[in-house]
Amino acid sequence: MQAPSKHNRHMARIDMTSLGAYIKEQRTSAELSIRELAKVTGLSNPYLSQIERGIRQPSAQTLSRVADALRISAEQLYVRAGFLDRNHESSARDAIAADPHLTNAQRTLLIELYDEFVTAAEPSAKPAAAKSATKSTAKKTTAKPTTTTPDHRTKD
Repeated sequence: MQAPSKHNRHMARIDMTSLGAYIKEQRTSAELSIRELAKVTGLSNPYLSQIERGIRQPSAQTLSRVADALRISAEQLYVRAGFLDRNHESSARDAIAADPHLTNAQRTLLIELYDEFVTAAEPSAKPAAAKSATKSTAKKTTAKPTTTTPDHRTKD
């Protein structure tokens, strides 16, 4: 008999019955039949049934499709399936970088804004942030009107 691969040993530790039961619970809560879920996800009815019964290990892509159809967190399904550690913290920067609906310019701007907010929220940065906010408010009352550039940044 062949020894299980490292990948298979990891998968054996996952409680597929629990994952399947959770998916079924979410599906019934959403008042969807297994056939309706199959139609929405583009997955076969027998395959979804096998997942719900704990017979099959779904891929991350399959879990993402199921999560979207059920309007639940894909991350929660990934944790239950063992793809993510329970202690995994999602990063706003990672989410922005991975969002396919954003252009590169939008991603860059959002990450810059996020970093500014995080820096301003740090205890040592609060007095400086308050001063700069006061200065920028004063500038706005006396400065000429601003225009926006194509990437939506203001230009004086």
